[in-house]
Amino acid sequence: CFAKYERLQFLNFDVAIVGAGVAGLCCARHLQDLGLQCTLLELSDAVGGRVQTDEVDGFLLDRGFQVMLTAYPEAQKMLDYNELNLGEFYSGALVRCNGKFERIADPLRHPFDGLQSVFNGVGTWLDKARVGLLRQRVLRGEWEDLFRQSIQTTEEGLRAEGFSRQMIEQFFRPFLGGIFLEGDLKTPISMCHFVLRMFSSGSATLPAAGMGAIPVQLAAGLPKSWIQLNRRAVSVKPAELLLEDGERISARAVVIATEGPAAAELLGMNRPRSHSVTCIYFDAPQDPVGEPILVLNGQARGPINNLCVPNQVCSSYAPAGSSLVSATVLGDTDVDVEITVRQQLREWYGNSVEDWRLLHRFSIEHALPVQDPFLPLDQPTQVAEGLYVCGDHRDTPSLQGAMLSGRRVAEAIAKDWEID
Repeated sequence: CFAKYERLQFLNFDVAIVGAGVAGLCCARHLQDLGLQCTLLELSDAVGGRVQTDEVDGFLLDRGFQVMLTAYPEAQKMLDYNELNLGEFYSGALVRCNGKFERIADPLRHPFDGLQSVFNGVGTWLDKARVGLLRQRVLRGEWEDLFRQSIQTTEEGLRAEGFSRQMIEQFFRPFLGGIFLEGDLKTPISMCHFVLRMFSSGSATLPAAGMGAIPVQLAAGLPKSWIQLNRRAVSVKPAELLLEDGERISARAVVIATEGPAAAELLGMNRPRSHSVTCIYFDAPQDPVGEPILVLNGQARGPINNLCVPNQVCSSYAPAGSSLVSATVLGDTDVDVEITVRQQLREWYGNSVEDWRLLHRFSIEHALPVQDPFLPLDQPTQVAEGLYVCGDHRDTPSLQGAMLSGRRVAEAIAKDWEID
């Protein structure tokens, strides 16, 4: 009887946060700086939400292909890059088109490669010049200014910039499609400009311990007692949570920091739309790419949108003597997608693909929120008195957006409670 009584006792905190993903962890870190006491209730057995890394047979498998852009303003504030031991991607891409691989290079970082790529089969030389002009424009002013511009879709915006259909189909659609997780390029052009600014002013990287090292580092800055794993919240109201095991938790404020659909279910709100993705990992005896570069499908056929060999970026991603191949397929996929992926890989790299061993397939239904061009980025953080919400579905659909939304909720609580 005493144990049952103990379980039903109210646990009092300043703030209870549902979800220990990147947004929830950042929110907790900022609240900690304000001197507040928090608890984070995480459904799974580890922190990170969608940003996690699994180890399989000595390989590091991120749950879906992800990269860390060092130019993200919030990441620069919240993370210790030296501790993450970041490896960098080559600033450019290999584009599969016209039956071969063509190199696109950043001319400022790889001048010789950039000069050679001017007259290759990807787009036209005029397209390459327009990329340089667009780059200069998106680097001007403050990054927030980029989101005060047109509400055109990315495809509409690129066409308005004068890019040829060939350049859009061969380069922009697979490159940006792999970032937005949608190949129609309906994401607002403002997000395209922001992404181009981040790539132009920083590097695309992977942490040596996998992308999951990012939330692990954020969590390491919090008291261990704050994080409760394997705890499911089933209902929420201002200042109170009900957990699946019957425990009720009270707090001055409750923050919902889950992915969009889960947050909507808890809050009784409209379910936001999401993009899905499938990431397939192979153990390849020999590296098919040979460098830390992104490979793009510019042929508009076959399921693969992009591919890379992560251990070329960080050797820790694969055991010695093996190579890890990551292939990304956008949208919902059927059970036979591995067969069609292998067929496409065989076309690219020959019959040696038959020796590649399937390591794992991640099919992620709610991988990234759909960005609505008509909704402001700074959506309200408070949904009721004492009840707040954060996550990349409340900001830009990105690691930057998740981190920033966590900070915005902490700032809103500080303002509401008049904390300096």
